[in-house]
Formats: sequence, C-alpha cells, structure tokens
Amino acid sequence: MMTLSTCTCIDLFAGTGAFSHVLAKYGIQCVYANDMEKSSQAIYTANHSHQFHLKNLLEVDVVNEIPPHDILCGGFPCQPFSIAGQQKGFDDARANVFWKILDILKTHKPRVIILENVKNLTTHDKTNTFRIIREELEKLHYHLTYRVLDTCKVSPIPHHRERIYIVGFLDEGLSKRFHLAFQPCETMAPLCSLMQADVPDKYYYTDRLKVFGTVQEGVTQHISSNTIYQYRRYYVRENKSNCCPTLTANMGSGGHNVPLLKDDRGIRKLTPRECFNLQGFPPTYTLPALSDSALYKLAGNAVSVPVVDCIVGRLVEAMAGADGDGDESGTESGAESSESPTQSE
Repeated sequence: MMTLSTCTCIDLFAGTGAFSHVLAKYGIQCVYANDMEKSSQAIYTANHSHQFHLKNLLEVDVVNEIPPHDILCGGFPCQPFSIAGQQKGFDDARANVFWKILDILKTHKPRVIILENVKNLTTHDKTNTFRIIREELEKLHYHLTYRVLDTCKVSPIPHHRERIYIVGFLDEGLSKRFHLAFQPCETMAPLCSLMQADVPDKYYYTDRLKVFGTVQEGVTQHISSNTIYQYRRYYVRENKSNCCPTLTANMGSGGHNVPLLKDDRGIRKLTPRECFNLQGFPPTYTLPALSDSALYKLAGNAVSVPVVDCIVGRLVEAMAGADGDGDESGTESGAESSESPTQSE
C-alpha cells in the first residue's frame, strides 16, 4: 500500500522544479531530478536540497542511475507538439524522450505517473500522437485519466494556460477514486496583485525602440483595470479576459508574445518575477542570477504550480480512501478517459 510517509517521486525534465515543489509540500520525497538545461540546474538547486542530475535523459542509464520510486512526474518537451513550434511530433528527436519514459516505467514500475504537455498534443497528427501515447501507457497496465486544465479556471491565478495532464495508476481501484473534474474557481486574484511595485527602468518601453509607436498606440488601459496586452510581432493585442495570456518560452527573445502592461510610470513588459508569480510560484521561490532571457524561458516552459497542487491534492485524497469501500468519484474517474481530452473545465 502506498502511503505519504513512504512515498517517493522522480522529476523528469524538471525545469523550474514545479512538480518537486508541490510534492514536497505533501511530504513526498524526490529521489531523482533531471534536466539537460544548465539554467534548470541553477533554479532547481537554488530551491531544493537534493541532488540534481544535469544530463540528457536519453543518455541516462535507467537501471543504474534512476532509483526505485512510487511516482513519476514529467512535463516532457512540448516543442514537437506545440502550435508555436513546427509540430513535428514523433519525427522530432526531442519526442524520443517519450520512449525513454516508457523504458523507465518498464524497469521501475512506479505506481503513479503524472505527465504534462501542451493542449495541442491531443490533436496532433489527427489525434494519432495522443492515441499512441495512450496505447503505449495502457500496454504497461496503467489506468489513465486525462484532461486539459486551464490554470485560471481551476485556481485563483489569472493566467490562461491550457495544458493536458495525464495521470496513470497501476492500481485500478486507486484510479477509480481519482478524477480531474475540478470545480471552476469562483474567485480570481487581480492581475495587479501579482505585479511588482518597484520595477527597473530596463523593462519600460521608450521612444528609442522602433516598436514604441505601435506599443504606445495599442496599450491604453492601466493595469489597475486588470488589463494586460501582448505584443505579437507586428501588433498589440488586448487580452479582455482579465487574465494574462499564455506565457511562452520565447517571450524574452526577440519581442514576440511579450505580455505588456501600463502602470503609473509607463508601458513595460512583465518582469521575470511577475512571470513566475503568474505560474503560481511563491514570492520566496529563489530566482538565480541568470539573464532575463533565460528566466523568461524557464517561466514560459514551467509547469503550472496551482494545477499540479490540485492534482496532487486529489491524489492524496484518493490514497486516503484506499482502505475504504469506494466512493462516488469512482464512476466519474472511470468515465474520464472516454471524454474528449481537449475538454477543459
């Protein structure tokens, strides 16, 4: 029987450490964390005391380097499936890591898996990619529940970020006690509450920039009205939902997809800290001394902390009921996998 006091996890493609951060909150020990990006190593080791393995997962010895564990977590590379990328899917070398995940599952047989990816994974290659992923996991006897979840709909964080979460269990009974049908969050934090008070001059737009005229014309509402904008290469788009548009990995490299706001001093882009706030990381989460572009990339690739918290909290509830006679959520969970995977809450 898996219990919280003895539960362990591994965090693959750890990035900013969102999975490890949330699981530690529930007393679940991370016994292996991995990423191939040095910037990931910098932020992960600044916030976690256990060892971080800087290495391409494809080069990792599954038997000798990865220890036994109960939960496998991974926000595996999304670029092969992302709308923002070229959507090469399994033809992209980065997608090969999925087969490596399968090797780890075959070797260590963790009782629970939690995977995260872009929403477009569900429709890529006329849904064939997602079908293959499901079938391969089911061949290993995992009972799957999956759903597209939007951060701003399941938590108070005002960030429109739709991602698919795939949760699998070897224990069918535990699977039946688990579901991803979260109630819509009734309250949303004001955008301005996640903004910094004192922002360095370098984040503000001035007439020295070629795009200043376009930005000045397009960004008109003060952030106190909960209005945020996004610079999209050649034009400015107002986000009318009182949410930040999806943060992307390229928002710090070349001006594309940059969230903009207007405050008392002028028009500026979001700071890296504000991006991490919008991903649900606490203000105490350490941002290492990296370039802004590296921090923007980390934030844009991060797994949403409040969504993971919802999922792990639901997992803990299911584990707590493992000795019972079952409950009504079993029916709901069983129906989950037959729903359209692109349905969001």
